[in-house]
Amino acid sequence: MSQLPLVLAVAVALLISAVVAPELYGSPGFRFAVVLLAVLTVACVAIPWERYSPLAYWSIPVLDFAVVGGLYFDGRNSVIGLSFLATFPVFWMAWSGAAPRRACLLSYFCTTAVLWAPLFIQAGGFPGIDSLAAPLLIPFVMLGICIVASSMEADTTAHQKRLAAIESELQTSLHEISRRSQLLDAVLETVDVGVTAVDAAGRTILMNSRQRTNHALAGLLHASDTDGDALIFGLDQLTPVPLDQRPSQRAMRNESFSDVVIWVGTGERQRALAVCARPMRENGQFTGSVLAYSDVTEMVNALNAREDFVSSVSHELRTPLTSIIGYLDLVLDDEELAGLPPRLQSALQVAQRNAERLLLLVADLLTTASGTMDLHRTETDVAELVRAALDSAGNRAAAGGVALDCDCDLELRAVIDPARISQVLDNLLSNAIKYSPDGGKVTVRSRQEAENLILEVEDTGIGMSEADQRDVFTKFFRTGQVKKAAIPGVGLGLVISKSIVEAHGGRISFTSRLRIGSTFRVEVPRGSAP
Repeated sequence: MSQLPLVLAVAVALLISAVVAPELYGSPGFRFAVVLLAVLTVACVAIPWERYSPLAYWSIPVLDFAVVGGLYFDGRNSVIGLSFLATFPVFWMAWSGAAPRRACLLSYFCTTAVLWAPLFIQAGGFPGIDSLAAPLLIPFVMLGICIVASSMEADTTAHQKRLAAIESELQTSLHEISRRSQLLDAVLETVDVGVTAVDAAGRTILMNSRQRTNHALAGLLHASDTDGDALIFGLDQLTPVPLDQRPSQRAMRNESFSDVVIWVGTGERQRALAVCARPMRENGQFTGSVLAYSDVTEMVNALNAREDFVSSVSHELRTPLTSIIGYLDLVLDDEELAGLPPRLQSALQVAQRNAERLLLLVADLLTTASGTMDLHRTETDVAELVRAALDSAGNRAAAGGVALDCDCDLELRAVIDPARISQVLDNLLSNAIKYSPDGGKVTVRSRQEAENLILEVEDTGIGMSEADQRDVFTKFFRTGQVKKAAIPGVGLGLVISKSIVEAHGGRISFTSRLRIGSTFRVEVPRGSAP
C-alpha cells in the first residue's frame, strides 16, 4: 500500500513521456528505473516483512530514491516535476514512525543525491557552487514534509493508543457491568421477596418474577398499582387501601417506611405482604424508590391464631375461676366455719389468693387478645393511688427482703382512669420487686411537670442487657436472666401497661443497666375535669 502511490505516479510519468519524449524509453537510466520499480513492487508483495524489524523494509523506500534518480536523470528536461516523485519514499519513511531522525536525514540526503547526480556526471567532475545550490530548495522541502509527516504520525499513533486504552477500559467496564447485571438478575430471581423499583414519575424500572406474581394476584396486569380497582386491602382483609396510601404511591412521595402490612387478592389465594421502601437519590435529588414485598401470610395467620387461642382459653378459664373465688369467699366468710383449724384456714386463704391472681392473669390475657382499651376518666387523687399500690405490694416486698420508698407529692390530682393507672402501678411495682431477687430497694416517685403527671418506679435489681431492652414491650417476652432465675410471669404486664398509658395519650419509657437496676417512667397528661 505504501509503494502503490509511487507506482501509480510513475505510470502517469511514463504516459506523459510517451507523448512528449518517446525516445526516453530507449535510454538506459529510464529502463533501469522502470525495471527496479517493478522488482521492488514485487518484493513488497512477496516478502513477509512482518517477520522482520520495522527498519528492514526501509530498503524499499531507499531504493525508490534510485528509481526516482533514474527517471530524473534522463527525463528531467522533458517531463517537469520528476524530482517530486521523491515525496513518496520520504512520506513512507516518515509515516512508519520507526526512526524519525533517520528518516529526516535520509529524506534530505537521498533527495539531494537524486538532484546532484546528473550535475556531477555532466560536469565530469565537481560542478560549480551555483549549479549545486540551485536545486537545494527541493531537499529542504522534502525535509519539511518528512518532519510534518513524522509529527502527524506521532500524534496519530498517540491518539490511537489513547483510543485503544479507552476502548480497553470500556470493554472492561462493559464486562463488569454485564457481570453485575447478571449477578443482580440472579439475586433478584433467587430471593423469596418481591422487589420493584420505580422512578420519580412512578414508572416501573425493575421488577423480579416474584413481584410480578404479587401484582397479578392483586389484579394489576400492567405492573402498576394506580388502578383504583386493584385488590389491595388493609389489615382487616376487607377494606381497600386508598390510592394515596398504597406503598408505591407513598414511595413516590419520597417516603421511607418499613413493615407496612397489606393484603392482596381475594379468597383462598389472598396473601399478606409486608412492604418496605427506601428512596433513591442522585446528587441529593429524589430519583425514585426501591420497594420490597415479603410474604408474611403464614406469620400473620399464626399471630391471629395465637390471639384467638389466648382469647378463647381466657374466656373458658374466666367462668370457672369466678366460681372458685366466689365459693372460697363464702367458705372464708361463713361464721359456722370460723372454728376451722388455722392450718385449713391458711390453706383456703392461699387458694383464694392464687385464684385471684390467676383471674388477674386471665383478665390480662383477654385485654391483650382484644387489643381494645376502655377508659373511665375521673378526677383522681394520684397520691392516694400510689399509697394504695405501696400498701398492696408491702407484703410481697417484705417477703423478698425489698425495701419500699416513696418520694411523692402529698397531693397530686389528675383526670385519669384510676383503676387502669392503679393497674400500671401494680405491674411496675410487681416487676421491680420480682426482679430484685436478692433484696434491694424500690423507689416510687410521683410529681407534676408542666401539664403532665409523672410516675417513676426505680429498682436496684438485675436490670437488662441492651439486647433485651429492644423487646421489653413485646408480648410474652421474658429476658434470659429471668428465665434462668425461674422468676414467674408471662411477659404481659409491661405490654398492658404501655397500652393503658398510650390510651391516656401518654408515653412510657425506661432506662436499665445490667446488674444495676431499672427505672420505668410514665408520663400522661393531667387533663381537666370532665
